[in-house]
Amino acid sequence: MGYAVLRQPDPRIAARVHAALGESQTVLNVGAGAGSYEPADRYVLAVEPSAAMRAQRPAGAAPALDATAERLLFDDNSFDAAMATMTIHQWGDVEQGLREIRRVSRGPVVILTMDTAVLQQFWLVDYFPEVIALDHARYPSIEQVRDNLARGSAEVRVDVVPMPIDCTDGFGEAFYARPEAYLRPQVRAAMSGFGLADPGAVQRGLERLEADLADGAWDHAHGRLRDQAEHHGALRLITATT
Repeated sequence: MGYAVLRQPDPRIAARVHAALGESQTVLNVGAGAGSYEPADRYVLAVEPSAAMRAQRPAGAAPALDATAERLLFDDNSFDAAMATMTIHQWGDVEQGLREIRRVSRGPVVILTMDTAVLQQFWLVDYFPEVIALDHARYPSIEQVRDNLARGSAEVRVDVVPMPIDCTDGFGEAFYARPEAYLRPQVRAAMSGFGLADPGAVQRGLERLEADLADGAWDHAHGRLRDQAEHHGALRLITATT
């Protein structure tokens, strides 16, 4: 299974993203990847610099241009709205990318990202601290994103997005109640932090997690999560409106 299979958009998260887009009829999706969370009921144009990710877009998906967030080749106010989901941590210049996404949108700008300060409190840090540390270093802070979007914007709202227990999107916290999933190589392969971390550190974490699952230590510490319908963790939806 590849990235596009394991990172299927969760309909409950998608509903929040689409609601934040308001009544916009034309949407630019920046750093669009395989097309997760693109609305199907309006015109969408995607921007994605990775040929590998563009190749994983499903048949019938919005057209995708080879371009970067930092240099959007569109006139000012070209779109009713713009969106960027789980991508800003991969931009070379976050502030420039946010200026550009704000420039080309005459309506809401919707960003789905992680608050990695909160992610450091997630139980996964006990097993893979190097992975969590890498994510913390790569992701811009929520304050940085909010403050940059607020320039010239009337309002910026930051909402916690609950992670459902059966989430279909393989975010880092998506398996909060299904710890066995992290032992699967294909699940880890869909999370960029695991790919960037030292393989030896990842292997040591896997061995600790496997042992704690086998002897019940994980369930003793975190077993209540297996019946918790949703997790209010690090996932954030940032919406800037004019």
